[in-house]
Amino acid sequence: MDKNSRIYVAGGRTLIGAAILRQLEGQGYVNLVGKPGAEPDLIDPVAVADFFARQAPEYVFMAAGKSGGIESNRKYPADLMLDNLLVACNVIHNAHVCGVKKLLYLASSCSYPKHCPQPMRIESLLSGPLEPTNEAYAVAKIAGIKLCQAYRRQYRKNFIVGIPANAFGPGDDFSSDNSHVIAALIRKMYEAKMAGITTVEIWGSGAPRRDFIFADDLADACLFVMREYNDDQPINLGGGTDFSIAELADLIKQVVGYEGRLHFDSGRPDGMPLKTLDSAPLLAMVWRPKTSIRAGLIATFNAFLRTIDPSG
Repeated sequence: MDKNSRIYVAGGRTLIGAAILRQLEGQGYVNLVGKPGAEPDLIDPVAVADFFARQAPEYVFMAAGKSGGIESNRKYPADLMLDNLLVACNVIHNAHVCGVKKLLYLASSCSYPKHCPQPMRIESLLSGPLEPTNEAYAVAKIAGIKLCQAYRRQYRKNFIVGIPANAFGPGDDFSSDNSHVIAALIRKMYEAKMAGITTVEIWGSGAPRRDFIFADDLADACLFVMREYNDDQPINLGGGTDFSIAELADLIKQVVGYEGRLHFDSGRPDGMPLKTLDSAPLLAMVWRPKTSIRAGLIATFNAFLRTIDPSG
């Protein structure tokens, strides 16, 4: 992949896709096709086939597909599953048909079993039941993993899979319905601060631990493995550190400047009790994240403020 290669980031409007585009542009890649505004409807097989035939990308980053937090997964499992299945089938198949040199498919840490050994290693995939609250989404992501591996076996395609840690950063979805934990907590604490509300309710016990990575660091890892990794097994894309939801909430409280009390509602679902990635293979390749959790939270909060007042 050189600076003039034709590169397509599927899902350029998503948090991770937008971060990959920023990284590519920042590193001097000049031939980016299918950027937001010029991307086909990825659930339409005819539109996707036409796009690949016309644009002939050489390298593809797959960051597309609907996602959401616990509540979104509980309410819309069929929507999330169908969208991710269709996107994976359409993009991966047309990458094969049109001779894409290399494709990186981004799966999800939800693909791991609920109670698999921690930190989660690749060999644990499909070794036990999934977390029920996001099972439909996770099955779709597993299907994408297996589809890439099937094309490798049958057609010798260099299609690789990355499993990201929980990403956050500018471009996150801060809506009340679809946001993930960091974006949701930023919004709740900011609104409570502005309204003078003295207590913020947080779903779950606060005990679950998660592996978080700033979106721009994740994007840098994606470019790194696109250049350096060619194995048929997925590779975890994390920074090697984890935080409990309670620790994370306290950090967000400091960043937002909220002075009220945090109340953890243990009657609400926690999701997986522990979800950390074994990113040792990535770190052994001498890649490291550049952004601390606090710096990433500050950048994310500032991005949230710009969604409220774009001129601010």
